[in-house]
Amino acid sequence: MARTDIGSGKSVSGKEAQQVAGAGTPPVGTPAGMRRINQRAVLELLRRAGPATRPQVAKETGLSKPTVSQALLALESAGLARPTGHTSTGTGRSAVLYEADPTAGYVLGLDIGRERLRAAVADLGRTTVARRDVRNTARSATALVASVGRLATELVAEAGLAQSDIVVRVLGSPGVADPAKRCFRHAPNLPGWGRAGLLDDLEQALGPDLLVENDANLTAVGEWESGAARGASVVGCVTIGTGVGMGLMVDGRVFRGATGAAGEIGYLPYGRTRATDEPAEPPARGHLEEATAAQSVVRGARELGLGTAKSAREVFRLAREGDEVAQRVVAAEADRLAYTVASVAAVVDPDLIVLGGGVGTAADLLLDQIDRALRSFTPLVPTVVPGELGDDGVLTGAISVGLRAAERLVFERRVGAA
Repeated sequence: MARTDIGSGKSVSGKEAQQVAGAGTPPVGTPAGMRRINQRAVLELLRRAGPATRPQVAKETGLSKPTVSQALLALESAGLARPTGHTSTGTGRSAVLYEADPTAGYVLGLDIGRERLRAAVADLGRTTVARRDVRNTARSATALVASVGRLATELVAEAGLAQSDIVVRVLGSPGVADPAKRCFRHAPNLPGWGRAGLLDDLEQALGPDLLVENDANLTAVGEWESGAARGASVVGCVTIGTGVGMGLMVDGRVFRGATGAAGEIGYLPYGRTRATDEPAEPPARGHLEEATAAQSVVRGARELGLGTAKSAREVFRLAREGDEVAQRVVAAEADRLAYTVASVAAVVDPDLIVLGGGVGTAADLLLDQIDRALRSFTPLVPTVVPGELGDDGVLTGAISVGLRAAERLVFERRVGAA
C-alpha cells in the first residue's frame, strides 16, 4: 500500500513506483540506460525552456540530432512530449516545434485552514484547470477529513478528470506531521487533528501518492518560487492568521529542523516573566500565537473600546479610515510583530522576512511601524516585505511541490512502461 510522505517533498509511493519501474531498467552505461538518460535530458529541456525544434534541442543539450530525434519519438510515444506547431528556419523547410505535454499528468493541491478549505488542480504545465474555495464548517477531525475528501472528489470531476489522472496530491495543514503517530502535532486550531491515525484517514479519503506538509512551509515555497522572496538565499515567511507560523527557506530548500518543528514561532515565550506561571503541561497554543494572531487584534480593539470590530480585517479597515482606536491597535500589533521578526533575525539571520497570512494584508499599515520598532531595540534589521500571493500562498506552494514529484513519477511510469 502507498504510504503518505511526511514533509520531505518526496512521495514514498513515488519511490516504490521508481523501484518497480527500475526493476527492469538496464544499468547506466548500457544502450537502454543511455536512451533513458537522453530522453530525460530532452524532456527537462522542453519543460524548462518551452517549445523547441530538434536542432534547438540538439544545440542546448549537446546531443546529436539523430539522438534527439529518437528521444523525441520515444517521448511522444509515451505521451510525454507532443508537436505543437511549426517554425520557419529561413528559406528552407519549416521545422516542427515540440513541447512537454502538460496533460501527461495532474496535481491536486489542498490548503486546510480553520476557516477555509482551498483546493486546486493543475496540469504539468502549471495551468490551473479547476479551483474551489469553501468555508470549513467541520468541527471534528472525522468531519473535516470527510469534507476534504468530498472537495477533492468534486474538484477532480469538475476538471473533467478521473482520479487516476492525478499523479500526486499535496495537502498543506497547520502543525507538524508526526510519522510515528500518523497525525499532526501542534495544530490546536483544528480539533482532533492530533488523533493517532489521522494521516491514514486522509490517505483513505484522498487516495494514494499523498504528500503532507506544513502550510507555512508551503507558503514559503510559493513565495520563494513565484512571489516576494524570489532569489532570496535565507527567507522566513511569517504567516499570521488564525494561528502563527513561519516557513524557512535556506538556499532554495525548506529547513525543518530535527523534528519538523522549525518555524513554529507561535511557541516563542512572550509576556511571561516567571517560571511558576507555567502550567504543568505545555500549552496547546503558544504565548506568541495568543498575543499576535488575528484574534488578538480583535481582542485588543475591544479592550480599547472598539466593540464593533468583529475581525482583524475590520480593525485594519477602520485604521485606514482614520479611527484613532484602531490605529492604536495596529501600532500594538506592529510592536508584537517586530518582536517576532527580531527573534527570528537573531537566530536565523535572514536576508528577507515575508509577511503573509491575513495580517499580511495590512502590510501598508504595519511595515513602517515594524521597521521603527525593530530599529529601536536591535541592530539586526532584515528587510520585511508583504507577501505577493495572499490567500493563494499555500496552494501555490502545494502545486509547486506536487509538480516536482509528478514530473519524476510520470517519466518513470511512462518510460518504464514504454
